[in-house]
Amino acid sequence: MRKQPLFTLRPEADGDDKLAFLCEGEGEIEGDSKADTPDVPPSTDNTPQCLNKALEGLSSRWKNWWIRGILSLTMITGFFLIIYLGPIMLIFVVMSIQIKCFHEIITIGYRVYHSYDLPWFRTLSWYFLICVNYFFYGETVADYFGALVQREEPLQFLVRYHRFISFAVYLAGFCMFVLSLVKKHYRLQFYMFAWTHVTLLIVVTQSHLVIQNLFEGMIWFIVPISIVICNDIMAYIFGFFFGRTPLIKLSPKKTWEGFIGGFFATVVLSFFFAYLLSQYQYFVCPVEYNSETNRFAVECEPSNLFMIQEYTLPAVVQNAVRWKTVNLYPFQIHSIALSTFASLIGPFGGFFASGFKRAFKIKDFADTIPGHGGIMDRFDCQYLMATFVHVYIASFIRGPNPSKVLQQLLVLQPEQQLGIFNTLRNHLRENGMLPPAVEEAQ
Repeated sequence: MRKQPLFTLRPEADGDDKLAFLCEGEGEIEGDSKADTPDVPPSTDNTPQCLNKALEGLSSRWKNWWIRGILSLTMITGFFLIIYLGPIMLIFVVMSIQIKCFHEIITIGYRVYHSYDLPWFRTLSWYFLICVNYFFYGETVADYFGALVQREEPLQFLVRYHRFISFAVYLAGFCMFVLSLVKKHYRLQFYMFAWTHVTLLIVVTQSHLVIQNLFEGMIWFIVPISIVICNDIMAYIFGFFFGRTPLIKLSPKKTWEGFIGGFFATVVLSFFFAYLLSQYQYFVCPVEYNSETNRFAVECEPSNLFMIQEYTLPAVVQNAVRWKTVNLYPFQIHSIALSTFASLIGPFGGFFASGFKRAFKIKDFADTIPGHGGIMDRFDCQYLMATFVHVYIASFIRGPNPSKVLQQLLVLQPEQQLGIFNTLRNHLRENGMLPPAVEEAQ
């Protein structure tokens, strides 16, 4: 006999949507019944015809292997081309990916509930996206473009009152949402309000952290993203050829062999990739805006993190390899921590996305990339990684930033700047770093 679902959505007499709980039977949560969630139209196959024709003699398993492989190499090539174009292009790419991921998630919500004709749902969703981006990118301008702000009077006004303006703009959207409420759709409208805000938290906030990591140095942007890509590829390869043991029910195709093989391969490859990038000033220097050239500058004296250091090996390792010391960049050691997180914890971002897709009975978020699904399908682990890297830098790497302090000083009033100057001068004299003041002759 077919089991009753735990609860179903049933309109009541007053026109409001009520959740009518059915306590008869145990209820099937894992095998979601069709009554729980409206069906989402399936995604279509948009694989190029030329590729389909070239692979038509292969089984579906090997055909998918080649499609994923070819598209992966294409995306990796494009990624390195964008890196070559510089930080400003990377920022625009992050923004574009963020908008596309937001669109894919919001579209799922719209497809699920489109028959209810929720008023203003899509308009308000995009309005809130603009509000949150205005807030985060305004904070970035205030933090990293102080010299430009000091030069442009309109920017000074926007920066000074940035948070008040951001709150006022958001408040306007909040009021529009309240005014759009209609009696027969109350519950669904609040569902979608929460849907939009959770999407903003997952997508927009994390993409802001990606850009914050970029300003610490392109290596903090490139290495974490590359590590996640490497782990995804290595886990797929090991799982494809050696996978036998299922890893988690949310992703039936994931295997322990792929998970473990991807971990070791990622740690090793990231260690050598970190060594390669640590040699170049272009990657290790913080990204700063040069007001004289109106361009981003990546020139600096590399910190100790990117200077070769000698490390003494533990006695056990010395006996095994017959080496007493090794020369490494300290960043290589940090790369081990990053790759360990990307391999062991990062996949849970993918499992979370898999659970979301299973809840709405869809295979992929979209069909943007043949063989891969939507953009969100490729970046579900990247967002979790971005948060970890940001916290890791703040906890273990970042010290006081003289450039940021100077930019904050430049936006102060002249009297405040003079007061800070006098305090700093007296402090340096007390510590013997400046000669004592010469008293004027009476």
